[in-house]
Amino acid sequence: MTEPALFPAGRSVVGFAPCASDPTHSRGRRFPEPEAPTRTAFQRDRDRVIHSTAFRRLVYKTQVFLNHEGDLFRTRLTHSLEVAQLGRSIARSLQLNEDLVEAIALAHDLGHTPFGHAGQDALHASLRSLAGPVDAEQDASGWGFEHNLQSLRVVDRLEERYPAFDGLNLCFETREGILKHCSRANAERLEAVEPGGVAARFLRGGSPSLEAQLCNLADEIAYNAHDIDDGVRSGLLSLEQVAEVPLFDGFRRQALDEFPQLQGRRLLFESIRLMLSEQVYDVIRTTQAALDAAGVDSADAVRRADPLVSFSLGMRAQSQVLKTFLLRNLYRHPQVMETTDRARQVVSDLFTRYLDDPAQLPDAHASARDSLQQRARAVADYIAGMTDRFAIREHERLFGRVLFP
Repeated sequence: MTEPALFPAGRSVVGFAPCASDPTHSRGRRFPEPEAPTRTAFQRDRDRVIHSTAFRRLVYKTQVFLNHEGDLFRTRLTHSLEVAQLGRSIARSLQLNEDLVEAIALAHDLGHTPFGHAGQDALHASLRSLAGPVDAEQDASGWGFEHNLQSLRVVDRLEERYPAFDGLNLCFETREGILKHCSRANAERLEAVEPGGVAARFLRGGSPSLEAQLCNLADEIAYNAHDIDDGVRSGLLSLEQVAEVPLFDGFRRQALDEFPQLQGRRLLFESIRLMLSEQVYDVIRTTQAALDAAGVDSADAVRRADPLVSFSLGMRAQSQVLKTFLLRNLYRHPQVMETTDRARQVVSDLFTRYLDDPAQLPDAHASARDSLQQRARAVADYIAGMTDRFAIREHERLFGRVLFP
């Protein structure tokens, strides 16, 4: 394992790389505000995210295992914190803007539904069912649910904290990083409201900031590692099973070479630690080489270039093998699937009931009744904001059934 120099030759310890996002040259906020006297624009964004209602709810939202299934499994909140930690570590070595990385990382899952991807899939299916047969015109109408778009919706519209505007009024650069995926139909709608804004790159090509690219990769590194940990902790995976993955097994063997008596959880932790470290070093080495080759000298030049933050080809291939292993052996484990089936039922039932009987909704959500689409979107916003346990309680209240004893 070769650790890259923390600060590559030719770069100062203090300050940003020329291609980093500079808060003094931010593209600004949707609603102009005076600058804060003691914080940069990106530090202010991070603080707004941390103090938001949506951020606090993440502690009771599923990552893989439901919150009530164990006190030590990751939640969306702890996952977001791990992404922020990994992102900041890499950003510091590359001299990117750590504050922007942290703001994006902490906000990237704010739009996730209860019950993780099972809840998202159920909510998407419920919305799509209202559109009828899919064709190009209907696809452009806005039916469907996607958590990245919902995260942007949370920070732009749904948070209610300030008297002068809806949402958190975050900087363009933070919002750009939150919207890491976007369909063309959704991008066209966003572009119509905000020309040249955060959705423009999905229509015209180009890349987001290096900090946004970094958060996307840190997200992958974090969930691959902690899903191994949670999978073994839950008993759904064994250490012997995970050792079938070449990437993990190499570091397991390295740990045993140095500590021959190591076993159990200490062996698991040390193997994951070594794997995380090497993936971080790989990203730093590969990205630094890509930056040097591309010769980008500004954040705007980064946006005109192809993506520059990445694994090496070898690490990307090994990471993909690990992702496939987790999909087959953990995410599709019969016990996990049985839980996600019940989770989908909860979300689908709630959507149908609220749509048919808006009186069951809080006044702020029930007021949108001008059209079926507006009513459905209000219902989706309400459900997406729920924690796992609140959704379970609401389902029990409305249907009198206990799906999660």
